[in-house]
Amino acid sequence: MALNLENTLVIGISATALFNLSQADKLFKKEYEKNPDKAIEIYRSYMLENENIALSEGIGFDFIKALLDLNRFQKEGEAPLVEVVVMSRNSPDTGVRVLNTIRELSLEITRSAFTAGESSADYLEAFDVDLFLTTNEEDAQKVIDNKVCASAVLSTPPEYKCDIPQGQLRIAFDGDAVLFDESSELVYKEQGMKAFHENEHKSQNIPMNEGPFASFLKKLAKLQNRLPMKMEFSPIRIAIVTARNSPSDLRVIKTLRYWGVYVDEAFFLGGIEKSKILQSFKAHIFFDDQDVHLKTSSLVVPSGKVLYPSDSKLHQHLKK
Repeated sequence: MALNLENTLVIGISATALFNLSQADKLFKKEYEKNPDKAIEIYRSYMLENENIALSEGIGFDFIKALLDLNRFQKEGEAPLVEVVVMSRNSPDTGVRVLNTIRELSLEITRSAFTAGESSADYLEAFDVDLFLTTNEEDAQKVIDNKVCASAVLSTPPEYKCDIPQGQLRIAFDGDAVLFDESSELVYKEQGMKAFHENEHKSQNIPMNEGPFASFLKKLAKLQNRLPMKMEFSPIRIAIVTARNSPSDLRVIKTLRYWGVYVDEAFFLGGIEKSKILQSFKAHIFFDDQDVHLKTSSLVVPSGKVLYPSDSKLHQHLKK
């Protein structure tokens, strides 16, 4: 009988985002420039020789661990609250080191996919993934373009770890082009700030359309509803950290209310630097679409870049 994951939050994460595989990756790339065929042999030998040496934590490790810890609230006989699937371009043979590390660190991860160089993005739908985290921008773009699930690119770990309260999961989101669609952002890009504020004030009672991370946020809300405590005391804390400010703030709150999503904290910054807020919030992860914000946020908290669909107007603006 197939496991019903309708109410389970399913996260797909690449092995390179969960663990630090930079040394093996550098070795492969260095040899690949000289001789692609030999590079594969050298990489395979390296992974086999070191398969019993545990990998160190990657940029997404703390986020995944905090998610898995929520399963302590799982009721007997019910589907898990959270499932994690490790997706890797390693072959099953070279992927043994990844599996050994999962066991060594006692991570409750039972599902994995090893695709020997092929894109793991093709298998996300089969695993019912709600969010895919990767270090490969091509894979993330493919997921976004095919509207399979939410996806973000993780790059460099922050310079230090925030002191996050024990037993909590803390996630922060940008708004436009992340939780919400790009239409309001386009008004700002094409007509300026005054037109943007006028449009958002006039439309404050009209819910915004869903963006690439809306379905993930709604699945988080389902997860919160499965927890045994009141929403206000939930171990899951969600924050909106957006450059919007008055009078464009009310539309955000009313849209989330319309979606039936409870958010613990919201920061309407009006152009103020986001990184200090994120550091104070102590986010396990922050999702944004703009490099200008990610450049500083990634110094203090793990940050994921949300790519624009290739056929979107914002993508065309970016290319220009």
